[in-house]
Amino acid sequence: MNAQADRLYNLLPAVYRLGDAAQGYPLRALLNVIAEQVNVVEANIAQLYENWFIETCQGWVVPYIGSLIGYTPVEDAAQLGVGTSPRDLTRESILISRSEVANTIRYRRRKGTLLVLEDLAMSVAGWPAQAVEFYRRLGVTQNISYLHLDRGRTADLRDGRALERIGGAFDRLARTVNVRRIDSQHTPGWHNIPSVGVFVWRLQAYSVTQSPAYCYEEEAPNCYLFSALGNDTALFTHPQPGVTSTGYGLTELNFPTPITRRELEAVQTIREVAPSPPSIPSYYGDGKSFQIWIGSLSNPVLANQIVAADLSDWTYRPQAGQVAVDPKLGRITLPPSPTRKQSVWVSYYYAFSAAIGGGEYDRTLSEPPAATTYLVGAGEIYSHINDALKQWGSDAPQHAVIEITDSGVYTEQIGISLKAGQTLQLRAANRKRPVIRLLDWQDQTPDDLTISGEKDTWFILDGLLITGRGLLVQGDVAGVTIRHSTLVPGLGLQCNCEPKRATEASLELVEAPACLTIEHSIVGSIQVTRDEAALDPMVLHISDSILDATSPDRVALGAPEKECAYTALTILRSTVFGEIHTQAITLAGNSIFMGSILVCRVQKGCVRFCYVPPGSRTPRRYECQPDLVVAAVNALPPGDLTTQERNLLLASAELRVVPEFNSTRYGTPGYCQLASSCAPEIASGADDESEMGVFHDLYQPQRAANLATRLAEYTPAGLDVGIIYAS
Repeated sequence: MNAQADRLYNLLPAVYRLGDAAQGYPLRALLNVIAEQVNVVEANIAQLYENWFIETCQGWVVPYIGSLIGYTPVEDAAQLGVGTSPRDLTRESILISRSEVANTIRYRRRKGTLLVLEDLAMSVAGWPAQAVEFYRRLGVTQNISYLHLDRGRTADLRDGRALERIGGAFDRLARTVNVRRIDSQHTPGWHNIPSVGVFVWRLQAYSVTQSPAYCYEEEAPNCYLFSALGNDTALFTHPQPGVTSTGYGLTELNFPTPITRRELEAVQTIREVAPSPPSIPSYYGDGKSFQIWIGSLSNPVLANQIVAADLSDWTYRPQAGQVAVDPKLGRITLPPSPTRKQSVWVSYYYAFSAAIGGGEYDRTLSEPPAATTYLVGAGEIYSHINDALKQWGSDAPQHAVIEITDSGVYTEQIGISLKAGQTLQLRAANRKRPVIRLLDWQDQTPDDLTISGEKDTWFILDGLLITGRGLLVQGDVAGVTIRHSTLVPGLGLQCNCEPKRATEASLELVEAPACLTIEHSIVGSIQVTRDEAALDPMVLHISDSILDATSPDRVALGAPEKECAYTALTILRSTVFGEIHTQAITLAGNSIFMGSILVCRVQKGCVRFCYVPPGSRTPRRYECQPDLVVAAVNALPPGDLTTQERNLLLASAELRVVPEFNSTRYGTPGYCQLASSCAPEIASGADDESEMGVFHDLYQPQRAANLATRLAEYTPAGLDVGIIYAS
């Protein structure tokens, strides 16, 4: 019996229920129908009660509660309610922040104070912030009877920590007056009496927990890298909430900042006018920014054994009982030992713009209801992926999931063969980031992670990072889905994040699958081999992802020895480094293509709100760049410009809107992040005025515009406030 459905039936006297049972329960069926509607009404009443409070109300109620306290939305909020998709709801939650509405009255009471600007940045834009009054950093003539010894000093060239902070939120060196306004759109200036700067951190710190360190044997067996991929990676601070123990306010420990060598080696001292600098115990240990284990996970290195060092040339050698760490490069050096190669595990934080690719972030897991699950990892039944695959092959269930429950590195040769009607999901557990390292095992056989199968089979790769080799799909596999995963561009990374095999594909598709879906992932180049006479075009759907051929001049999507890959491409909210050669583009939207596009069949399909390099052959384009700026120049009256001037203006306009990135190399914190100097036509050129490319759904232009409006409202009269991107 269903207690909720039978709630009214259970209230009847037993004599009526006995009589109803004798007649086949007609009364019970009637009351179940009535109870269903009663439950709907009660749930609606309960939701109406919860909608009275900002903490529990539904999203659509937030602006109505805000109007009761005089909360004024930004101008873009007029577009609210135009959609009900998860993406539309996310955008609405940014335009009208529940947290800001909840704290509006509290913010008004603190209006004009410095700390309220920091709270606004977190509530409105979701960015941690540090507000700075730049007049406090001006060099001034002081009264000899009332000296401020901590202000206005000339730079001390012996203070390396102070010099490292120049230009940042924690820079305390004195400056001369800069008369340019901090909120100028052209040449902003910081250091002036009315200037207030709000430094915001857009990069987020993501964790890697108890992962094997990479032994850099090219240098020595006692040299290691934090990154399991073998590349240098800057260690970032795990932000600690609240103020420091000294009570002087926030420091680098409270923000996702890169850990410098000087900050790591600083000695904890007591000061009267400033917080004590961070030190190794502040960054190192359980639950902090990084930790190291040697020999086994039960043997952590102690904080007093860590030594900060410059390991850029690997020449530093620690003393016995010490471990040298370079946080800028993510390198470790152990003292020489009789054991040639020791087991080293690390936990650390790296920085990235969003939760895409393999990572220890929260993501939704799903599988068929009757799926059989095989757990792989430390402490599980299976310690290797191949052990689980062998049992899966023996059991032969129709639907199966092989889940890796730790963030370890699995060096195995993996080949998966699916029988007719089978589906298999190879995935990481939620908030885990396992790495599959593929090696050159044999000379004659492929060393890729091989997927083959019969008809009506499906394979899903979820939450994994694959390096060393790529993914090979062949046979009659119906479909492959790659989500929240990384197929390392160039198959592997050098120490400086340059690709090891820049010309090799990360994903090879031989006659299969019929459908390929890539979501929230980072993949290298894709090669498609497909019989055009016997098969239909492969349906390729890419969304919220990065397709990186490691250079705009290399082919990101193509076919060996053919002009175009036999694919029908749909690509949304993605960034592509490399050329696209495809049979057709069904739809391309809100994307950036940093390589020419060649579409063999241009009669069907559409490219909208994208950056498409000049000279590309595509279906019809709508609101794309640089088409719009070229059209604006061509629209000028013929007599205003000579032919030479018009050509120069066209070249300048096309060059101005070329997307600019903080980094184009996978493995660096600013990978694919649009630079602050990027043209607004790109930075807010999507169909909903967000940025083009893979980070579209961060809605950073809306966050920045919303925050600028609120800062102007809460800043005291006579002061100028500006947003400064610290990352």
